[in-house]
Formats: sequence, structure tokens, C-alpha cells
Amino acid sequence: MAKRSPARRPAATAVEDVPVVGPREPCPCGSGKRYKVCHGRAARAAATEIVRRPFAGLPGEADWVCLREVVPAATASVRTTPEHGGVDVTVATVLPLAWPGLHRADGERLVGLQAPGSSGDPSRDLAAALLAVVASEPGQPLEQRPAVTPATPRLQDVLDVARPFEVRVHEGFDFWLPEGAEADAEVAASLERADEAVVPTERLRTVDGAYWCRIGERTHLRWAMVEDEEPLLDALARLHAAGRAGLGEGTKYVGAFRAQGLVVPVWDLAEDAVADDVEEPAAAFRAALDEALATTEPLTADERRARAGVVSRQVTLR
Repeated sequence: MAKRSPARRPAATAVEDVPVVGPREPCPCGSGKRYKVCHGRAARAAATEIVRRPFAGLPGEADWVCLREVVPAATASVRTTPEHGGVDVTVATVLPLAWPGLHRADGERLVGLQAPGSSGDPSRDLAAALLAVVASEPGQPLEQRPAVTPATPRLQDVLDVARPFEVRVHEGFDFWLPEGAEADAEVAASLERADEAVVPTERLRTVDGAYWCRIGERTHLRWAMVEDEEPLLDALARLHAAGRAGLGEGTKYVGAFRAQGLVVPVWDLAEDAVADDVEEPAAAFRAALDEALATTEPLTADERRARAGVVSRQVTLR
């Protein structure tokens, strides 16, 4: 008796080409398996894959990172590509009740950058929220974060990347409401709580991605830098070894933290320092840093010791 020929398996299909169905339903690729053990498994893995620099390729990458991680109240305007409607959207640090998005009755569309996502790629999470807000009716909040799949576009696919990313820092969260509008009780309570937690913050004008802030009686500068980590740490070590790591009298480099794939150095400033006091020293430091970044000689012994100190100074955000 002749052996039966094995059933021909369907050709492999890319995850993004397979529609999402219920986990126990047959996989649409035609394999005969349930979705959860076929392309559903790959979709889950792709959705949870960590993207190290989710905002790379967007204008103002450092500002995107700061608005997501360290700035309490700020907004910026973006525009979707013609393919996605060509509409203006306001990205904001936080929205009422931590909503991912809001389409106000006056027509303004807002997306909250600090809302939690459902994947390892904040760019994809935020793009999903943005597209949901664009498609929603005026007067509707986006109360739940949209689910994402590997086929969900990213901000880099959705936004007009030729448009500059211009940040406006606010003293509070009045931008949640149209001028003259009154909030309902729930939003008003959320607004009050948010305003109470605001840390005075200003963006420097002379350099990109740098934010002065006052926490209690202490002032700091937190500066997100887009250079690759290893050469940046080398350059910081060169300046530290040369005694040039400060931002003027009464300042001190205290360490750095990592956020969305960027290194964010932090300085303590004089207690009475205001943002304007740091503008000129920051511009001078940027010039010195660029010079150090262009240096190709190996680190000296003093610079290697300085680098070890720079790496060991990890700052914890509070």
C-alpha cells in the first residue's frame, strides 16, 4: 500500500499580513492551528518586543523623550500625513484622568504621552491612540488604550516628519480645557490634583532637549542627548577629567539616567538659579561636548577613571 503523501503546509505568512482573531479560532493563515499557537504567538512576541529608541527618526527626539519622562506639563503640535487625514493633533504630557487621548468638543485633538501603553514600543502605542482620536467624534475622550499589533503603524509612519517639534511648557494643566469652558466634577478634581504635583520647569532656548526645573528648594538641569551612548560617555569623561563638566559657578554634574534609549545627564544648579542663568553656560558646554565627541584618540588613564565615575553615577528620578 502506497504511503500517503503528507499534507502540504501553507507557505509561511508574515505576522503583519495575518488578521487578528480570537485566540481559540483557526489561524487565518490556513495552517489549521489555533491562532494562539500559530501567528498569535508571533504577534504577541512582536507586540512585547522592546524598542530601545522608540522616537528615533522624529524631529525633536530628545524633546519627545523629555515630555514622556520628565516634564510635567507641556504640549506640542504635530500633523498627520495626508494618508492619515492631514490633521493637527496636540501631544501633551498628561491628560485628564490619564486618558490616552481626547477629542474635545471644540475640535482640538489631544494625545497623552505619559499614558501607559500595551506594547514595548511607545511610538506604536501613541500612534494607535492618535489614530483613534483622529477617528473619534468631537466631545469624546479615549478612555482605554487601544490594542496594538505588529501591523499598527508607528508615529514615524503617521506624522509629517518635515514639521518641527516645538514644545510649549505650561505652569499647569489649564490647556486641558478650551478657553472659558468649565470642567465637570471628575475632570476638575483631576485637574486640581495634577496642578498640585507640577514642578516648575522651563525649556532652554540655546540647546535642544534641556530642561531647567525646581524641586523644593533645589534647582536642576536635565538634558536629554541624542548621541549614541558609548561615544557620549567617552566625551563626558573627557570633559570631567579636564574639569569642564560643570555649567558654571555653583553647579555640579551629578550623574545621568537613561530614558527611551537616550542618556540624560543631570546637573545641580545654584539654589537661586533660573533658566536664563543656564542658557550661556549650556551653549558653551554643548560646544565643548561637540569638540570632545570629535576626538578620536583613546581615553587617557585619567579619562578612563573619569568614565568609570560617570557610568557609576546613576540618577534616580523622583
